Amino acid sequence: MRTLRALSTASFAAALALLVALPGSGCSAPAARSPDEATAKAPPAAPTPAAPPANLIPQGTAQAPALAAPAAPTKHKYAVATENATASAIAMDVLARGGSAVDAAIAGALAIGVVHPVSSGLGGGGFATVYDAKTKEIRILDFRETAPKDLVPTELTKRPVPEDHRGVMTGVPGEVAGIAEMHARWGKLAMADLVRGAADAAEKGFPVSAHMTRALKWNEKWLLSSPRYGLFAKAGAIVPAGEMVKNPALAATLRRIGAEGKKAFYEGAIAADILATARAGKCRMTKKDLEDYKVLDREPLRTQWEGYEVVTMPPPSAGGVMMLETLHMHSKADLAALGHNTGAYTHLLAETMRGAVADRVRLLGDPAFVKMDVAKLVSPERMKARRARISMTSTTKAENFPVTDAGTTHIVTVDAEGNVASITTTVNNMFGAQLVTEGGFLLNDELADFTAERVEKLFGMSKGPNYPRGGARPTSSMTPTIVTKDGKPVLAFGGSGGTRIATGTTQVLLSHLVFGMPVDKAVAAPRFETPPTGGLFIDAAIGTEVLQDLEKRGEVVDTSKPNFSAVQAVSIQEGPDGARVLTVGADPRKGGAGLVQ
Repeated sequence: MRTLRALSTASFAAALALLVALPGSGCSAPAARSPDEATAKAPPAAPTPAAPPANLIPQGTAQAPALAAPAAPTKHKYAVATENATASAIAMDVLARGGSAVDAAIAGALAIGVVHPVSSGLGGGGFATVYDAKTKEIRILDFRETAPKDLVPTELTKRPVPEDHRGVMTGVPGEVAGIAEMHARWGKLAMADLVRGAADAAEKGFPVSAHMTRALKWNEKWLLSSPRYGLFAKAGAIVPAGEMVKNPALAATLRRIGAEGKKAFYEGAIAADILATARAGKCRMTKKDLEDYKVLDREPLRTQWEGYEVVTMPPPSAGGVMMLETLHMHSKADLAALGHNTGAYTHLLAETMRGAVADRVRLLGDPAFVKMDVAKLVSPERMKARRARISMTSTTKAENFPVTDAGTTHIVTVDAEGNVASITTTVNNMFGAQLVTEGGFLLNDELADFTAERVEKLFGMSKGPNYPRGGARPTSSMTPTIVTKDGKPVLAFGGSGGTRIATGTTQVLLSHLVFGMPVDKAVAAPRFETPPTGGLFIDAAIGTEVLQDLEKRGEVVDTSKPNFSAVQAVSIQEGPDGARVLTVGADPRKGGAGLVQ
């Protein structure tokens, strides 16, 4: 028996209780269904088992003493990593019923929208990186929110916008279209089956997580005054962690989408609800904007590095660019020689990432509106020239500009057939635009990711690459990534936390590939961020000696900022007997929950 980092006792108990309660959570796999059957009537639920499978192994993180895990199976079938125990249990149940990795990721994403609406939900959007075991291809789907066609750029350039104009930051939601497209390509179970776990949690109640309670308290003034979002406040106070909360309006919305597909969201009553809610906040979204929304295929960014192929997000995400710039600037040997999380290692990476942040502002935008030579931008030649300018004894003064991006969630799933899904979704800032529909979900404020006027002036630009435009998709930090070796996936990961996504995921990748750290340890290890506001945000757990070393190099370190930039990851390895070994890294920073069977 091996001892694994486990979920907290309360969280794991809640997850398993929910798993037992979910209809049809037996392990027999139903027959595969075609995409055309997505709206078919769901089959009768299988009998509910008396207990979850004995070899369901909790992995990842906890904020309580580790639990003794059941004996590991000789061969792992599938795995899930999300930021919440309820969502992980729902996604794992889908895999146990024969669903694909994409099915499980869809179910998990919908569940996160119920239990962690601070981060994502039906009113948001995202990106997906998917490995198809049959074709042995990695595909990327962009379901990022788009600006309404009638957008007036000047309404966005000056920040912050007035409270009663928060809707001007709302983009056309892409999550439901993205889920529908993923399901059509890689789904096995009916869509009604995939929404059931999230809808049941919303209808019957779910435990409020510690992270959710923190987020609620940070937004207490708004929540206590929001007539449509009183579910998280009782008797004039924010509900405590562990309290059961219900959202029946959202449950009804989910079930309708499950029965009717994406048409139910982009047309009819739900669409009218979205428009009325958005326009009350001065958004210029129209019925045609919703009807015309499209999910886009993107060509992945790829690079060969130290025997691995890293496949990640292209623009309009900047996260993949930052990751590739880092890889092309440094060799494994050079980084390993510095030592993991030493002062020298941390400083070198911080200087690397400051350059990438500047590249994002100056050079990246929506490919439909901006011509970018990304290959040249991340080329080893350009990166070597930049590396030569980095001093190991002094720090580059960063431009100081405001950033408010703070939300987002990431999900990784691996199924028994070897398919892998790495999916990031978001409503942008905490609770998005703080506009709540009658259908029980929040609208995003994703257009805040367009470059503000102050930032453009700081960089000497006028209408730069990420200038607000009608129909454009704003630059993002999201970085869903899959790493392969000899053509086979060995690692899938991504993260949340706004601008901390790219820095966090890149650090986890290097910890695993350079220093050989198991992904659970790589995810939980101390991390840093190079914020556009300057300085270096860093986890205090890195140690006093390292902090002092960084200060000697001119770094202005700040350990006071809470770090909830959660990374979720799954590694896929072949054991000595040829059996597949799956290891999950679920980030403790948001109470992550990883499950393996």
